[in-house]
Amino acid sequence: MTPRLRVVPSSVPNYVALARSTILVMAATLLSSILGFGREVVNAQYFGTQPSMDAFLAAATIPTILFGVFNGALVSALVPVFSELVARGDDESAWRLASTIFNVLFAALTLLAILGWIFAPVYVPYIAHGFPPRQLTETVTMTRWLMPSVVATSLAGVVSAMLNARHRFSASAGQGIAINVVTIVVVLWLEREMGIYALVLGTALGLGAQLLVQIPTALRLRLYRPVVDLRHPALAKVWSMLGPIVVGSAAGQMAIFFDRNFASTLTPGYIAGMNYATKLVGFPQQIFAAAIATVIFPLLASQFASSNRPGIKHSVVMGLRLVNFITIPSVVGLVVLGRPLIAALFERGAFGRTATDLCAHLLPYAAIGLVGLAASIVLTRCCFACKETRWTVAISIFAVVLNVVLSLIWLGPLGARGLLLANSVSQWVAAVMLFALVWRLVDGLDWKTVLVSAIRIGICSFIMGAALKWIGSLDAYVGPTLAARTWYLVGEVAIGGLVFVGASRILGVEELGISVKLILRKFEGRVPSPPENREAPIA
Repeated sequence: MTPRLRVVPSSVPNYVALARSTILVMAATLLSSILGFGREVVNAQYFGTQPSMDAFLAAATIPTILFGVFNGALVSALVPVFSELVARGDDESAWRLASTIFNVLFAALTLLAILGWIFAPVYVPYIAHGFPPRQLTETVTMTRWLMPSVVATSLAGVVSAMLNARHRFSASAGQGIAINVVTIVVVLWLEREMGIYALVLGTALGLGAQLLVQIPTALRLRLYRPVVDLRHPALAKVWSMLGPIVVGSAAGQMAIFFDRNFASTLTPGYIAGMNYATKLVGFPQQIFAAAIATVIFPLLASQFASSNRPGIKHSVVMGLRLVNFITIPSVVGLVVLGRPLIAALFERGAFGRTATDLCAHLLPYAAIGLVGLAASIVLTRCCFACKETRWTVAISIFAVVLNVVLSLIWLGPLGARGLLLANSVSQWVAAVMLFALVWRLVDGLDWKTVLVSAIRIGICSFIMGAALKWIGSLDAYVGPTLAARTWYLVGEVAIGGLVFVGASRILGVEELGISVKLILRKFEGRVPSPPENREAPIA
């Protein structure tokens, strides 16, 4: 193994290195995530919770599912194999393998996109069976516009894996910036002439830009070969890993299908409302939990390759502690500040007070699953790094089945809230099952440290939430302007942050001290890896 991949001895400094890398990745992700939120703000202003927005989200279901299946699965399957080939110094074999997968996937996905365009009138009604005929026809047309993007987004995952294995991260990090900038520009430019189809066109072009921004770097490094080597010795290993991961990813993505299928029977606007609520919840997950997973995945892969079981245990525990530190206060903040947050971000143009009330009503049910979702991301990466796919896939499938069953039970009495609650409960169940699986893989974890961390952070978050609730009870006047709403929200967030930090200092939350120390030193080193955003950038 080369010195570059050599594992640092398992000790407390490992915690510091992992946390420092994670914070640097968070900083690298911030611009992309802010632009992504800006895209949602633009969508809300022009399209709000109108039926046309519901139609767009339904049309984006298949491309979103395929993005999650191929992009996530390819990265998860390719990185361990690449790491092994590069560690042996066999770079040429690694890039020949990647090029083969790229070329085969290009041909297969092109055929899939053509079939998806032709048969859209057949399968779209299964997604949006509750839509009236006119809205259903509109959904079919939008789906056809988006089908070519399936090729670009999936191939972007292969190129990203190639660049990551070569420690070239800036191009991969530019993916999120590309789609968001292109989508926003097209909507602002063409909305008056095209209406909702400006969003469809902007999304399709933005998804293509995700691939294009990475191509120059890949070509400059000569990572691509115009070859198809179906006899490559490592190809069988990739396919053996890829198959179960694809099944597991598909199972996880099917939750989107069922959510929109069930929500299509509700009052118009609920699909859009659920989307805005989940985007708000996904914001801390995209910046923090995905960054933790990005840093921890190659580390775990190299530790597994060197049989460094104590190192794996330390890395997973640290990842979960960082997840607690980020997501628990995020959940409390989202629940307490839901309405002012939605009003400040979205309430303008087509997104009126009724839409704000709808989204604020849904937000808590989506937020309570954030901790489980973020923990699952870290634990799943550990399983993949340890080359355990079968049980990981089985857990994903079970979580989807549980989600569907709970959705059917709660849809009647709770409506859209029941669908979001079913998602949250299934995410927590999956996290517990994955923790048990990782426990078996590494012969035990320091669960007491994780639990004590969660309890302390939970207490601090409760104190923060109580303070914010008390401020809200004062009924301070907030003007109707964007500036007034934003100023009020910023003030509440600042007070809540100060209360949380103060409580953390008093209770001795170690993650706070690590984070503060590393933020002050964050400019000393380079960003080690890009954001691994498993949130589909489509809709």
